[in-house]
Amino acid sequence: MFNSSQLDVRNAILADISPGDFSLLRGHLERVEMLAGAILQGAAEPARHIYFVERGIISLLAPLEQGGRIEVGHVGREGAAGVHAALGAGTLISEIMAQSDGIVLRADSLAVRGMIEQSAQLRQKLNGFANLLYAQVVQTSACNTAHEVVQRLARWLLMVHDRTEGDTLYLTHELIALMLGVTRPGVTIAAGSLQKSGLVQYTRGRLTIVDRPGLEAAACECYGIIAAYCAAERI
Repeated sequence: MFNSSQLDVRNAILADISPGDFSLLRGHLERVEMLAGAILQGAAEPARHIYFVERGIISLLAPLEQGGRIEVGHVGREGAAGVHAALGAGTLISEIMAQSDGIVLRADSLAVRGMIEQSAQLRQKLNGFANLLYAQVVQTSACNTAHEVVQRLARWLLMVHDRTEGDTLYLTHELIALMLGVTRPGVTIAAGSLQKSGLVQYTRGRLTIVDRPGLEAAACECYGIIAAYCAAERI
């Protein structure tokens, strides 16, 4: 059971709802520590929980043939993974995986679904974030099809950086390869290109962004499209 005050909450959705709505929802929240790589929800399984991110990042992975997966979106403190379960979805096509260590506030999806029938504000917040997530998924899918690995890696690093405190990201080539749906050697070449250009510094499992404007210039237009949409539709 989660007993902390709303003032202690870092998740943007939970922090922005009314104290009365938060008080009702608090009884359904459970603080859960997540470890990088942990599967929180399998693809096509019954959607039982919603994960309000307090710290860390959750990835949404689309299943591919022969057991492969590729990231189509991710969620940080701005939102909640599994949000569509609260809006009526019985199952989710994507797998929900902890991209990094972190903390989530987990809630029963049926309980939240009942609450949004009573709270217009909570319904608006969850609907708004669902729209932002959909925009991210659509643009990411287009990016994975249309752009070179270096551009895609720059875009992905910027999105992770937006959801991380500080400039150092703890990432392995294996994780990046999974997220981008490319080979590990392809990640090595792309990361090496960004490092040679002076945009990042990379050692085993540790990548530091040293030139954020330069990284934005190296990314494809997809990062700017997603960022502009989120700014325009901010809930």
